[in-house]
Amino acid sequence: MRKTPPPVAELPLRDEETERAIIAALEECRPYLQQDGGDVELVRYEAETQTAEIRFLGACAECPLMLMTLRAGIERFVQLRVPAVRRMEVV
Repeated sequence: MRKTPPPVAELPLRDEETERAIIAALEECRPYLQQDGGDVELVRYEAETQTAEIRFLGACAECPLMLMTLRAGIERFVQLRVPAVRRMEVV
């Protein structure tokens, strides 16, 4: 038996233009994180929920201030440049 793919409505929506804009905004943040031995990358953007999922790398992955860095720094910075992003989450 062949498995039928799920209907399109069930698939997560992607917006490649928004993803590129988020990546560009993260590129601007990256030097500040790299100064402390860390980094950040976009995992995915879900247009339906307007949520960008990111992953902290290096020293940032274990930093106790990671969520503060996300909420007070990166999330605000990205939202100013990419209004389609309503929320950012660490995965």
